[in-house]
Amino acid sequence: MNIPNWITFSRLLGIPLILYILKTPTNQNLWICLVIFLIASVTDFLDGYLARKLNQVSDLGKFLDPLADKLLVLAPLLGLIELGKVPAWGVFLILGRELTIAGWRVNQTQISGANIWGKLKTVSQIIAISLLIAPLPEFWATPAIIMFWIAVALTIVSGIIYLWPNQEVSNS
Repeated sequence: MNIPNWITFSRLLGIPLILYILKTPTNQNLWICLVIFLIASVTDFLDGYLARKLNQVSDLGKFLDPLADKLLVLAPLLGLIELGKVPAWGVFLILGRELTIAGWRVNQTQISGANIWGKLKTVSQIIAISLLIAPLPEFWATPAIIMFWIAVALTIVSGIIYLWPNQEVSNS
């Protein structure tokens, strides 16, 4: 296992910690959870960068990285459903998109990389989850849930664009 794969694997190790800490949502625990989530999120960018830079792209990494990405997003969202911070049906839309893309990829001989929509989706999900985890003043509840719905919308749009890359999205 190479360095990028170890970094990806470390992201998986953070997921149970995030879920465990969210079970007792004190301010201190939420800040700890947020730090773990953000560190894990940074590894998403770091492992891919290092894999390309060190010429260590591997089949294990191609499998493990997207799996870790999906679990890193879905795990805290499930915890946030339990805390009543996000509606289950919004998380279901994200889950549905992720399962659809994962199922579609299984049958592809060549997987295309993330486009700008996929990157916007990921960044919006990280921002939304961060805002929802952080024990911020009540004023931030509305911007946090708005960011969640932006992330849901970008998740759906990026999925549609990924499945139909030759289709152009109309600006009207």
